[in-house]
Amino acid sequence: MAFMSRFSRSRSSSRSPSRKESEPSPNLSVSELERLLCTGKTACNHADEVWPRLYIGDQNIASDRRELARLGITHILNCAQSKWRGGAEYYAGMNITYHGIEAHDSPTFDMSVNFYPAAEFIHKAMCSGGKVLVHCTVGVSRSATLVLAYLMIRQNLTLVEAIKTVKDHRGVIPNRGFLRQLSGLDGILRESRRTSL
Repeated sequence: MAFMSRFSRSRSSSRSPSRKESEPSPNLSVSELERLLCTGKTACNHADEVWPRLYIGDQNIASDRRELARLGITHILNCAQSKWRGGAEYYAGMNITYHGIEAHDSPTFDMSVNFYPAAEFIHKAMCSGGKVLVHCTVGVSRSATLVLAYLMIRQNLTLVEAIKTVKDHRGVIPNRGFLRQLSGLDGILRESRRTSL
């Protein structure tokens, strides 16, 4: 229960109580977003719970069947899927639902095509009471980008609020290209919320 209240506090503290839900957050430049990412927690474990039942992790945790079972992970979103590394077959017999995305940690890679499919995978897992591990190789760029997109798409956080929420629990640093794409998503979502009022 204390754990849930910690998340509630971090989420509520990232929002200004006087700001209306429909009011846009400031449009920060990529440099300003990078500075924001350098605040808060800078350390990482092999996996950190950044939202209730949602973890960001690295390849080490994804390969540790015993630790995955201990954490109660039911769904894995691998953002560094590769034909040279194990996929769904590695988790045979573990009752884990697996989804792999072959994404490159490059500023020129279009991660935005994965924003909605990844958010839907996480959302369905959460709705079924599951625990989700989103991982890449190190767990700071690709996986963080897709978790931030999920928080924006499904939890209605702005990009700044999503970054602050994640940074309270794990040091992450999406590359500049991913930050630009997340900023574009932020603008689209804010406009969509404004017009739907």
